[in-house]
Amino acid sequence: MLLPKRVKYRRVQRGRLKGAAHRGNKVTYGQFGLQALEPAWITSNQIEAARIAMTRYTKRGGQVWIKIFPDKPITEKPAETRMGSGKGSPEYWVAVVKPGRVMFEVAGVDEVVAREAMRLAANKLPIKCKFVTKEETDGEQ
Repeated sequence: MLLPKRVKYRRVQRGRLKGAAHRGNKVTYGQFGLQALEPAWITSNQIEAARIAMTRYTKRGGQVWIKIFPDKPITEKPAETRMGSGKGSPEYWVAVVKPGRVMFEVAGVDEVVAREAMRLAANKLPIKCKFVTKEETDGEQ
């Protein structure tokens, strides 16, 4: 499971999920990528499940890059707790993903295998995703 080694602040504010991704919206390392079409918080467990699905399908052939990192702590208050008495304690970590963000990349496998591996990974995620190639994302501006 991914999480930061240390952070400056234990608790952060929720923020907003508006706008499209300006950074990380191109396939940089691999040949094929999985691009988000909706904004969402992707938990570290979901990232790990998608990674496992991809590597199992490719039979550990090729290389997989994870281009998102869960660096935002999400807090929860205990069940049946009265209002007040401060903010809850951090329970899990999420990566903030905006539309257009390339979350995973694959290289070293042919397109048919990569497309199916990405489809399996996308099924593990709570958002709609699109399979993209390096040529597609380089052409866009």
